[in-house]
Parts: sequence; structure tokens; C-alpha cells
Amino acid sequence: MRVGLFFGSFNPVHIGHLAIANYMVEYADIDKLWFVVSPQNPFKKRNTLLDEKHRYRLLLEAIGEDTRFFVSNIEFHLPKPSHTITTLTYLKDKYPGYEFKLIIGGDNVPGLKKWKNAELLITNYEFLIYPRPDTDLNRIDLPMYQIVNAPQIEISSSFIRNAVKEGKNVRFFMPEAAFKYMDEMNFYKK
Repeated sequence: MRVGLFFGSFNPVHIGHLAIANYMVEYADIDKLWFVVSPQNPFKKRNTLLDEKHRYRLLLEAIGEDTRFFVSNIEFHLPKPSHTITTLTYLKDKYPGYEFKLIIGGDNVPGLKKWKNAELLITNYEFLIYPRPDTDLNRIDLPMYQIVNAPQIEISSSFIRNAVKEGKNVRFFMPEAAFKYMDEMNFYKK
């Protein structure tokens, strides 16, 4: 089975994440897409993160019964901060028959060499790269990659967090069930 791994904080998940995921499953060379909730990205500050179990639950609410997707909390049980190579090593051991591909935005490509054990990632895994604003996808220097022209939706998790804090309604920026859970739990309001 070919699995696309979509890593992220998903703080919170929004329709942009789901649009990319839907496009990847339909147009990239994968059978399933796994959302991998990162408890702590080594390049992001922790103080803005909602507790990992709530971000995980928001994603579960967002995908509902769609069997094309799976939400993984595997990084909750691995050393922190989360490193992609550590997670992949664990997943390859646990699922030896699976072929894992990494889904990343084009804006992450220039920083790939800063990732832990970047050479192992770059030489052993295919990258499924979606466009991001102001990113030139014609200058990618990776041995295995596919450009997947998913639509660009200019919504970010930080926009949603800030809007909620300001008392704005973000109902249509998120999947309905995820929005309801976030709203009921009063996340991001302080």
C-alpha cells in the first residue's frame, strides 16, 4: 500500500488541509493519506499549541467516516520534539509492506536540508510537493519527487486562532464537525 504522510501541527485543522489531502488522494500516486499529528515541531514554538489530544480529536472530527484518510497519533509516543526520520523509521518497522511518501508544501523544500538526517529522507523517500504562494517549484533538487498541483487556499491555522481570539466566526474555514468541537470546547478564545 502506498501511503502519503501529511505531517503537521494542525493547530487547528482547516479546509485548506482537507482540500490538499483530498487532492493528494485523488491525483497523487497514493492509496491512502495519513494525517500525522506532530506534538512538537522542532521549528515551531510550543506556547501556541493546543494540547495534542485535542488537535488529534479535531482531525478525527474533520475526516469523519472518510476511509481514504487516517489520523495518526504515532508521534505522541515517540521522543519530542518530533523528527520526521524518527517517525518514518518506526513506521517502516511497523508496516514493512507499506511505501511511505512525504507530503510537503513547496515552501518547505528549501529548508529540507535542515531536517534531522535530511540525506536519509531525501535519498530514501519520495516527496509529494504541493504549491505554496511565492514558491518556485521549477528549481527542486530532489531525487524522488512529484509536483501535485493541489489548489492553493489562503487559510492558515494562525489566521483561525487569531480570528477566534478576536471573537470572529470562522465556521466556514473549518470542517463543520471540527468547528463545532472547537467552539464547544472554547479553544483559542483566550
